[in-house]
Parts: sequence; C-alpha cells; structure tokens
Amino acid sequence: MLNYIVDFYCHEIGLAIEIDGDSHEHRFLYDTKRQSALEAYDVTFLRFSNEEVKKNMFSVLLVIEEKVRELLEKHP
Repeated sequence: MLNYIVDFYCHEIGLAIEIDGDSHEHRFLYDTKRQSALEAYDVTFLRFSNEEVKKNMFSVLLVIEEKVRELLEKHP
C-alpha cells in the first residue's frame, strides 16, 4: 500500500492490523510516518504487540471484532 507493507489489510472496510515485534523496535518515526500516510487514505489502524497476541489473544480478537463492526457500519 503506497509502497508500504502492513501485516494484515482488509480493503472492503479499510482496516490495517499491525503486529509490532522485534522488527519495529527503534522504528517509531518510520512507523508513525507510514501510518499517517495510509490514514490519509482513510485506512484505520489497529496495533498490537507480539506479547499481546501471544499472551492475550482473546482480548486482541475482541478489539478486532469491535473495530470490524464499527467499520462495517461506516462502510455498509
């Protein structure tokens, strides 16, 4: 997307999901710039750490589910 890579993307509702692991360490400015550029095209981001995904997957899924519902209402 715009010469950037995201971990997961759903075009129909404009949702990008990022799982931040070791590759994102010390890259805050790059990640912020990339996210801002994509948000300018009405892309919604959800970010989770590797730790969250590994240790609290149920909560991660609840957040994703809620965001998908919200975006489906916005983009019927």
